[in-house]
Amino acid sequence: MISFRVYKFIRNGGITLIQVKNLTKRYKEVEAVKGISFTVDQGTVFGLLGENGAGKTTTLRMIATMIKPTSGTALIDGKDLIKEPDNIRGKIGILFGGDTGLYDRLTARENIEYFGLLNGMNKSDISKRIDMLSKKLEMEEYIDRRVGKFSKGMKQKVSIARSIVHNPQIMLLDEPTTGLDVTSVRIVHEFILDQKKEGKTILFSSHSMSEVEKLCDIVGIINKGKLVEVSTLDELKHKFKGNNLEDIFVELVGEKSEY
Repeated sequence: MISFRVYKFIRNGGITLIQVKNLTKRYKEVEAVKGISFTVDQGTVFGLLGENGAGKTTTLRMIATMIKPTSGTALIDGKDLIKEPDNIRGKIGILFGGDTGLYDRLTARENIEYFGLLNGMNKSDISKRIDMLSKKLEMEEYIDRRVGKFSKGMKQKVSIARSIVHNPQIMLLDEPTTGLDVTSVRIVHEFILDQKKEGKTILFSSHSMSEVEKLCDIVGIINKGKLVEVSTLDELKHKFKGNNLEDIFVELVGEKSEY
């Protein structure tokens, strides 16, 4: 029997936009995600913290409807990801670390515009949105240059803008600062906090303790596919008698992940 606790963060009115229910993913003999459950309320930044291979990316890919769960489900703004995946995709912005998937021969603007068109936006709205995002992410200097020769940090910022050009209410970010320099990391962090102020709901994964402490209202610690703790940062520190997040993580996780 799978047991779980549901944590609610009520500050923004308690409107739950993400409800994960016993989500499980198996690859042959390997159970990468093991019946995890949690909720994320509107305007909340929820950080999924874990080592590489802990199940963070697999969880986000299931919620993003990119891969099907073996069992369990999730409701995204009331839509079931098993029954209504097409209705979910327009509601979310997705950014996964690693390969940015940009088209090298297109400019940054053209890459972002293309994804806006895919999401049913008209060109006038896309243009206004790109101008705003390029300013927010400090891309104005190179927004009309081809991305083929961009640095990794520049490409990552274009990818972020592309993923949210349609102004989704829910954002799924998998290690969004991977490979960025200090200045670029700061810009991304400020952007996430700015989106939170606008009432956006953000679920992101990270293995950085400092990043989670800076950005998150709630942290879910995942280890070997299991969600071992879900709490606000204050609750975590109270429960573990004021220890810093790194010490709490080590206490909960212990040995290295096998996957």
